[in-house]
Amino acid sequence: MSELRGKRATIKDVAEMAQVSKTTISRYLNGQYEFMSVETKEKIEKVIKELEYRPSNIARSLKTQKTGLIGCIIADIGSPFSSIVVKGINDVCKQIGYDVLFANTDNNPDSERESIKSLLDNKVDGLIVNTTGKIDDYLMELNNYGVKIVLADRCLKDINEIDTVTTDNYRATYDCMKFLYKQGYKKIAFFTQDITSNSSRYLRHYAYIDAVKSLYNINGEELTYIIDEKNIGMCEKNLIDFEKNCNGEPGVIFTVNGVTLLNVLHGMKNLDMKITKNMGICGYDDWGWASLIPPGITTITQDSYECGVQSAKLLISRINNDESGAPKYIELPAKLVIRGSTDPK
Repeated sequence: MSELRGKRATIKDVAEMAQVSKTTISRYLNGQYEFMSVETKEKIEKVIKELEYRPSNIARSLKTQKTGLIGCIIADIGSPFSSIVVKGINDVCKQIGYDVLFANTDNNPDSERESIKSLLDNKVDGLIVNTTGKIDDYLMELNNYGVKIVLADRCLKDINEIDTVTTDNYRATYDCMKFLYKQGYKKIAFFTQDITSNSSRYLRHYAYIDAVKSLYNINGEELTYIIDEKNIGMCEKNLIDFEKNCNGEPGVIFTVNGVTLLNVLHGMKNLDMKITKNMGICGYDDWGWASLIPPGITTITQDSYECGVQSAKLLISRINNDESGAPKYIELPAKLVIRGSTDPK
């Protein structure tokens, strides 16, 4: 390999060192793996890393009319969940030779729309969108015009319209409710941010409503509390209300995501409300600190990295026309991580 040092490696160099054809290398770079063995993929990946090979986007665009650019819209880049999704997307694209242009919308639909327009003006080959859930019609219009789109984590109201990679929100939430019921809790509260447009929150709340109806024969809307993460007073008021509602019996708070979980924990601290046998807590997103807060917070952990990986792979397959047919709706499994915060004993 010494003769290659100091010069930019070519696809021919990669093919010779991996002992495969240039066509095979090209298929690998374009994500065409269906007729390629695992051993061949691993060998090519190793050689690409050793040679530090990077495909020329200029050459590729002249040949294929593609730019080698992917646009990625993130609703809230500050969320630990989103940042790991971004890493998954970036790792896949970097490996295959695509560059990614990222845009953060701060959950603002106007910003989301303008960011998409800007990325399309930059001639991206496709879009990965972590949508606000408020521009469904616009996304559908782009999709109908032939823009390659994959939704990451969040979906449209009609899940069969655009490729989507998300978590199995309904099943994971329902199973958690059954676990809490078996733990002996008499009441389960659902604390959430606005659920009107966010598909993940909606599906989790839908599962909660179904579960408590089946398990407790109650209307879960009565124990659904909407919070605003910027208004801790609203959260404190809801905590007081739920504690009164429990009337001394064991109750547990379920939070829709990590932001809500943190907000509720802050509210409990301000109220000097402890996690006890009569007041448990759990929720989505296993952020690092959840295991450090005594007695450890039970969480539903999502594979956010895999969400990014699968979103990028699916989009690249669509761009290269390797993936055809109806839109795919991929649900990744979630895992319940049980800790002391849901142990009334």
